[in-house]
Amino acid sequence: MKPAVIAIFVTAKSASPMESVSKAQAVTGKGLLGDRKFRNDSHPKKDTPEREITLIESEAIEGVNRDYALHLDAIETRRNILTQGIALNHLVGKEFTVGKARLRGIMLCEPCTHLEKMTRQGIMRALIHRGGLRAQILEGGTISVGDSISELV
Repeated sequence: MKPAVIAIFVTAKSASPMESVSKAQAVTGKGLLGDRKFRNDSHPKKDTPEREITLIESEAIEGVNRDYALHLDAIETRRNILTQGIALNHLVGKEFTVGKARLRGIMLCEPCTHLEKMTRQGIMRALIHRGGLRAQILEGGTISVGDSISELV
C-alpha cells in the first residue's frame, strides 16, 4: 500500500466542528490556510511550529474502534490530515512530503482533555501514543486527498 492522504479536515474556529475538504493550501511557517491554527499576529503565544499541521493514521482510528468500546470517526480527532500506509510516530525529527508540501515531524500529537471534552470520555486513553503527529511546514504547497506521502532521506 502506497502511503497517501485519505482525508483533510479544517475548521476556522477553535471549538467549531471540523469539515472535510478535498484540498488545502499549506503555507510555509503558518499552517493550513483557513484552519483555526493558521499562524497570525493575533495569537503570539500559540505561534509555534508544532501547531502548523497535524496528521493521524487511519490505522490508528481502526485500532481504537477495534480495541475500545467506542466508535471514533476520523474527523472527531481534530487532526488535519488522515493518512494511510505510513507510521507517523517514526517521522518525529524527519522531513517528508505530503502532496506538494514538505514537512518536518516535530512531536507526537498526544490527546488532550480538550479533545475528550469535544468528543466523549475514553478518547484520551484510546489515542495515547497513536494520536498522530504535529509537523512544521517547511515548504508550502497544495495537499489534496489522494496525494502521496514520502519520507525524505
